[in-house]
Formats: sequence, structure tokens, C-alpha cells
Amino acid sequence: MSKKHPIISVVGSSGAGTSTVKNTFDQIFRREGIKAVSIEGDAFHRFNRADMKAELEKRYDEGDQGFSHFSYEANELKELERVFREYGETGKGKTRHYVHDDIEAEKWGTPPGHFTEWSDFENGSDLLFYEGLHGCVVNDEVNLSAHADLKIGVVPVINLEWIQKIHRDRASRGYTTEAVTDVILRRMHSYVHCICPQFTETDINFQRVPVVDTSNPFVARWIPTADESLVVIRFKNPRGIDFPYLTSMINGSWMSRANSIVIPGNKQDLAMQLILTPLIERIVRDSKRA
Repeated sequence: MSKKHPIISVVGSSGAGTSTVKNTFDQIFRREGIKAVSIEGDAFHRFNRADMKAELEKRYDEGDQGFSHFSYEANELKELERVFREYGETGKGKTRHYVHDDIEAEKWGTPPGHFTEWSDFENGSDLLFYEGLHGCVVNDEVNLSAHADLKIGVVPVINLEWIQKIHRDRASRGYTTEAVTDVILRRMHSYVHCICPQFTETDINFQRVPVVDTSNPFVARWIPTADESLVVIRFKNPRGIDFPYLTSMINGSWMSRANSIVIPGNKQDLAMQLILTPLIERIVRDSKRA
């Protein structure tokens, strides 16, 4: 953690909805005049698309059926920790982009499935914003959680997460349901051992819970809408959180535990604005004083 150069880390697996949460953060940054530099978890994958395919085939031949992008060893976590540390100490650092498709290829001038070159952060930023799979990892080699000043988990219930992933990968990446299902199965071991433990490190978790039947996510024709969902917001340390204010401002909300509030799904953006804006303002204010 760094008072002078703070870091916000948003963690969630593929299909969790972290991109939607990032949009809310971007709105807050624009409204409050905060200059944030952003890094994507995909930028710290160890392999490009072709090399990852070759590595998967090699692992399969060796009997390893659980290797995936969720795995620690498929990612440059030491490099990510180095970027966190360098930014916390100096406000500087480097990142790159993983190019997913032709639209991004046109933007970055790099073929799909490859990384751009590393480039320096813009000078004069107020904070570093990370969004990806591994921003709060704590294991024998790295402690990314220790470098982040505000840690947010995006954790829909598992069937909803799978529905969102299946629909996204079919629509934007042209995958079949069977192909996405194979990916989900391959990632399960790492999901349990690499992704889930991070949500005990996060300061706040947003968990969307559908109130419609999602019992078989592999045949679901639609993603449950926000109006068909509730969101459970859990605070690791509820001290200083004004729950009466939140429940009065968010219609239909209630406290489910001493550290948790439940809200209608269509109020998530409002809740995030109410909860996160003062936290971000305080972080930036403290950094300027430091």
C-alpha cells in the first residue's frame, strides 16, 4: 500500500462482470476529476494465443487437464507485483495490452492473440486502476493484496457467472457452447485454488444473485437481467460504513448481516457510486497530502 501513489484492484473471473464495474469506476474518475492509469489482467498472461494453445496441448499430453489462464503459472504475477510495487513507490510503471479481436487489432496495430509492446504510464496520475483475474493473489511467491489500497471483488453466483461467460464468448468470440463448457471445466481447479481465495482479501465484494431459475446454465437462453437479480454487498471491515444512509438512499435494500447489505440488481450502479465515491475521494485526498 502507498499513501502517495494508491492502487485500486478489481478482481473477478471471466464472465463475472468486471468490465461493467470498470465503467462505473471510469464514471467516478471523470466526474471527480481523477486521473487514473489502468492496467488489464490479460496484459500479464505469460503466453500469446498460439503459445498458450501449444502449452495446453503439451500439458494435456503430460496428463495435466487443469492448466488454464486462471492458473498462477500461466501468468506473469511477479511482473504484475513489480508494477504494483514500482507504482506505489514512484507513481511510474509500464503496461501492455493483450489484443483479443480484430477491433482491438485495428486500435492497437497488433494482430489478435498477441501483446502490444510495453509502454510507460502517463505522468501525473492520481492512482493506478487494475481490473483482472489476479489482482489480490497471495501465495508463496507474491503478495499482490498487500500493494492495493482498495480491493473490490466482483463475484456473481457461479451459475450466473457461467451463463454470462457462455453468452459473451458465443456472441463476441464465436465459440460454441460446447467449447466454452470445456474451458469452464478445465478452469475449475484453478478457480477454486487461485481465484476464490482472493475474495477473502477484498475490502468489498459485489455478488449478483439471480431470482430466476439458473439451474442449468448451459442451456439458458438469456442472461438474467438486473431487474431479475439481487446484489449482496459484503464489507470486510464495516467500520465507518453508514448503513442507515445507504438503506435510505437505495429503495428496496436491507441489511442481511452486520457487514452486508442486499440491494435490487438494478441499483448496483447507484450503490457503487454511493459507496465508492467517498472512498476514492479519501484515497486521492490522502495521496495529495502525502
